[in-house]
Amino acid sequence: MAHASGPSLGNVIPGEFTHALSQVQYRVYQQDGKVWLSFDRDGAGEIHGKRELLFFIGSGHRGRTYVFGEDGFFFESPVNWYGQKGVWDMTPAYQNARHIPLNLPLSSECLSCHTNDLQQPVPGTENKYGVSIVTQEGIGCVRCHGPGDAHSKGSGPILNPAKLPASRRDAICMQCHLEGSVAIQQPGRSLRDFKPGEELQDYVHYFVLSQSGPGLPALSQFEALFQSVCKQKSGNAMSCMSCHDPHYSPSPAEKVAYYRSKCIACHGEKFAAKHHPNEQSCVICHMPAVTSSNVAHTQATDHRILRNPALGSLAATTQTQPALKRFPPSSEMASDRDLALAWQSLAEEGMESAVPEAEKYLRGALARHPDDSTLLTAMGFVAQKRGDLTQAKSMYEKALANDPLATVAATNLGVITAQAGDVGRAIALWQPAFDRQPGRSAIGVNLAKAFCAEGKPDEAILEIKRVLEFNPDLPEAQEMLQELSKNPSQCRLQ
Repeated sequence: MAHASGPSLGNVIPGEFTHALSQVQYRVYQQDGKVWLSFDRDGAGEIHGKRELLFFIGSGHRGRTYVFGEDGFFFESPVNWYGQKGVWDMTPAYQNARHIPLNLPLSSECLSCHTNDLQQPVPGTENKYGVSIVTQEGIGCVRCHGPGDAHSKGSGPILNPAKLPASRRDAICMQCHLEGSVAIQQPGRSLRDFKPGEELQDYVHYFVLSQSGPGLPALSQFEALFQSVCKQKSGNAMSCMSCHDPHYSPSPAEKVAYYRSKCIACHGEKFAAKHHPNEQSCVICHMPAVTSSNVAHTQATDHRILRNPALGSLAATTQTQPALKRFPPSSEMASDRDLALAWQSLAEEGMESAVPEAEKYLRGALARHPDDSTLLTAMGFVAQKRGDLTQAKSMYEKALANDPLATVAATNLGVITAQAGDVGRAIALWQPAFDRQPGRSAIGVNLAKAFCAEGKPDEAILEIKRVLEFNPDLPEAQEMLQELSKNPSQCRLQ
């Protein structure tokens, strides 16, 4: 875990490949004391460039990606090293990209599982940090044992997860090894603020969608374990630490015997002697590696511990309608706010059946929390999606009144006001939003078009160049810059 992140220099995995869909050749290499990602495409749509890779994320066992900076904003590299297959390829989000994606923001939530002491992004931004993204590299003792200043000075004990109540013990593992279908941060809280010994549910509530496709998500080990008969019968007596020692990883030669001993600790030597005595590996039959459903070139150990994996998932369901359920299971009723935001998140991902569910719960949640900017923005999105622009505008206005840095509300309200002919108001909304989040190319393109509509080609050119600074292979922006450069007098809203 100590090698989960750090400076790129000295930790580079060199390589190159050509992405078939985009015909871009990517290369990761070290030169003159720096690590670089170059991208090149000849012929139609010719483009050449490079970015300096500053940090790495991931030990390399399963994968590794790199981070680069642009004007104080930090982004993930569009390419990943997939350790299990030993190949370079596009990141999971960009497997089907036809152009070079250089605007994947480096999320603090993603970083929180790979670093020890994450700095907070500048308010209103997704990925603008101070001088240094992290003050300590990799995952150290504090991730599981909490602050250790007193302990390191010999004046106090350090937190021992094994002595915590089960929910707080498990929370330490869940903070990084549970993904769920949707994660809803609680008001004023963030996963990155969680400290060992606390209740994870005080910071974030996870929901699992009852219907899902084949395969297991890459980070669902904890969810899978809960489906196992072993966990169901053992209850709180079984945890991740029943089989895993956070301070020790067995060598390849030791793995079979090591994990067999964990199974025998519960099932007994007598059972093991009779149960397929010629096969020493319990894992090979009951916890086989399955292809990840959301990370390419990656397999994950099936923590459902199925009696017969060939018969399929224990979680199979005959439900015809999807349902969201809290995970881990809780006696506490899911709030309208949680369910509203969870369904709305699924609606934004394109799940049409989630839209009416989101609206149903949003009405109840807003009745209780009328000034919640997140809820107001979500209701604005739902109203805008069904064509009620009057309600959408009202919701976005209220959201911004409560949180002037609500970028999504400002962006969507700008679209509505521009369509209504108030281009000046749209510019006033989009300009600060794009300044805070320049990786969101759509905002910059809209802003450039708005300046065109105002008869300001010079301003439009500046904004479209800003778009291309962060997203140089975006065809719409390239074409717009060419047209503006050739004939600025033709600048108009398109």
